[in-house]
Amino acid sequence: MARETRDGESRVALVPELVGRLTALGYEVALEPGAGRSALIDDSEYAAAGAVVVDDAVATADLVVSVQPLEPAAVRTLRAGAATISFLPTGVDGAELGLVADLRDVGATSFAMELVPRISRAQAMDALSSQSLVAGYRCAVVAAGMLRRFFPLNMTAAGTVPPAEVVVLGAGVAGLQAIATARRLGAVVKAYDVRAAAAEEIRSMGAQAIELDLPTLEGAGGYAREMTEERAAHQRELLTPHVAAADALITTAAVPGRSAPLLVTAEMVEQMRPGSVVVDLAADSGGNVEGVVAGEIVRIGNAQVWGGRNVPAQMPGPASRLYAQNVVNLVTLMTGEVAGRAAFAPDFDDEIVAGCCVTHAGVVRHEPTRLRLEGDPA
Repeated sequence: MARETRDGESRVALVPELVGRLTALGYEVALEPGAGRSALIDDSEYAAAGAVVVDDAVATADLVVSVQPLEPAAVRTLRAGAATISFLPTGVDGAELGLVADLRDVGATSFAMELVPRISRAQAMDALSSQSLVAGYRCAVVAAGMLRRFFPLNMTAAGTVPPAEVVVLGAGVAGLQAIATARRLGAVVKAYDVRAAAAEEIRSMGAQAIELDLPTLEGAGGYAREMTEERAAHQRELLTPHVAAADALITTAAVPGRSAPLLVTAEMVEQMRPGSVVVDLAADSGGNVEGVVAGEIVRIGNAQVWGGRNVPAQMPGPASRLYAQNVVNLVTLMTGEVAGRAAFAPDFDDEIVAGCCVTHAGVVRHEPTRLRLEGDPA
């Protein structure tokens, strides 16, 4: 396991309680010194679980697991034929395309956790969902902490304090967890999603589904389809009174590999009451709220607008345990037998393996990434 070096990343790709799962498969587990420190896990805990702590863990490994992709310098130290598993975003901003080229050029096999297909058989490996669960909880807690009033109804001899009204836009994994958390804290919650199936899921969490009388936008893999600008403008117009009435607005709409859809304009936020808060979970990918800044709190009108930045890393303990389980499940799928012994031997005929592979044997196998490397925006 590699030590995370990117700014703000506190998660780890393997936790001590899962080391035994890998050693039972026949792997030797090594990690760089201090690899677990950001998640408050000491090297001694890994050693007690059967791992070894060595300075050259990355350079000598057949398989390197991490949360963020390796830095270019580390990629160049990989042994011939080595493999990596990490998040490896190569979407519209092309942030990691140079690194993909490096992985290709050194002959490394790389797998991107965000590319694991969203099919039933791959649910236990779906890191996007597991990390969205953490982020959804976190953003509801942030909203409750920023709002200078109670979330729940309070009835006392001194009078009654009405509950806060929370509006959640986007009801995927993160949105549903935000709804559930806000409801547990006692808020009155309303939510909206462009997918038809989401309305029932929203109600199942005890929230009110906002009905806008617009066509639904069901997309592949459980995500919403992109909407036309005309449709988006009409949606914003219909959402405006709901946003204005909210004490706290939480937005969670995102599509992997693409910029987040603009759901709320600055003018809509300006209609919110004094003391209102907005929490934008999609700030890292452009934001659902106009004017949001990832990692900062800005003021728009009377509202404080919190821009989420690597939100799962703000809860490194549970986020690491969930992510590590995803990774171990994927490694288990790719474990086979070579020369009579267990080995990392991915079967590229398997749709999960093929779907999340980015580079292999000097070739970029993920077609959209290959096209972006060649300068084709498709």
